[in-house]
Amino acid sequence: MLDVPVKRTFAPVAVLAAGAFAVGTDAFVVAGFLPQLAASLEVSETAAGQSVTAFAVAYAILSPVLATVTARLSRRELLAGALLLLALANLGSALAPTFAVLLVTRVVAAAGAAAFTPNAGAVAAALSRPEARGRALATVVGGLTVATAAGVPLGGLAGQWLGWRAALGLVAGACVVVAAAVYVILPALPGEPPVPLRVRLRVLRRPAVPAVLALTVLGMAATYTVYAYSAPAMRAVGVESTASMLFLYGLGAVLGNLAAGYATDRWGAGRVLMTGYVVMAASLAGLGWLAGSQDVPVVLVGLLATGWGAGTWCQTPPQQHRLIGVAPGEASLVVSLNASAIYVGIGAGTLAGGLTLAYGVAVTYAAGAALAVLALLLVAATRRV
Repeated sequence: MLDVPVKRTFAPVAVLAAGAFAVGTDAFVVAGFLPQLAASLEVSETAAGQSVTAFAVAYAILSPVLATVTARLSRRELLAGALLLLALANLGSALAPTFAVLLVTRVVAAAGAAAFTPNAGAVAAALSRPEARGRALATVVGGLTVATAAGVPLGGLAGQWLGWRAALGLVAGACVVVAAAVYVILPALPGEPPVPLRVRLRVLRRPAVPAVLALTVLGMAATYTVYAYSAPAMRAVGVESTASMLFLYGLGAVLGNLAAGYATDRWGAGRVLMTGYVVMAASLAGLGWLAGSQDVPVVLVGLLATGWGAGTWCQTPPQQHRLIGVAPGEASLVVSLNASAIYVGIGAGTLAGGLTLAYGVAVTYAAGAALAVLALLLVAATRRV
């Protein structure tokens, strides 16, 4: 772990959370205007959803590679530069004339995100006292969850009012602003000694590490089976305003993430994860049961969407906490591996959602709920890790 003094951590951790907000808005915003993007680039909604898969797969591959390649760089310069790359990629996406070009720019965006998020988590953990590490990690992950609560719905509304290209342009502008704030506020932190990737990946030989990463993949796949196709999923339960339900999902994500940080420090990761997967499975199953029904109470849908978000985003702080506890000397690497696992799960879930959508939204919801149950069983088997 980075050797830095633990003091005056609020402002640096807050600006890292702001960076995570920008990254999260970029990563998830496509779900808010998927139909418009698909129509504009003349592809199906299922095909357009694969832009999320392309981002996720690229992120998963690049995250550990970039953690090695950029090890020597100052953390401040690395994090600010990653956000500037993300801004450039979003501008390219906004100007993309074809779907193929859009996919290329999404891969570039994934590189920026993969360089930022794991290092932000590792820096936040290094700046915090061990007994407050869960809360620091939750604060940074909170940037991602606030993005689902505010950034993504606002991006969706911007896509409806101004067009999806303008929405991505706004994301690019936000990345530039936060990059400047990161450079000004974050203390100068050294990089790490260069270690070959094959040596770094020896951490995977510790049984606890792949067990934790497998759970991350499964848990994120469960939620993204439905989330990437939020527009048709919400229409199936009688909600035309996808933005309002994404806001409630995001509100649940914020609350679940913050509660998970404190609960992990107090009661341990295992209990937090088991509770989260129960809530996620029940919420997705409930939405699937309502799909296609007449006169579905919008309040009930809202409550289930909130629970879905809370169950999803309470996973990351305890998972990161577990990994750092297993390999404290490789904090940046194991956090980057967990980030890769998150995006492997997102890619797999998006692919599963696209495959099941043809059989009806109720089947898509059921698939997500089933994956959440499998995650619950896996955490029960590995909770002592």
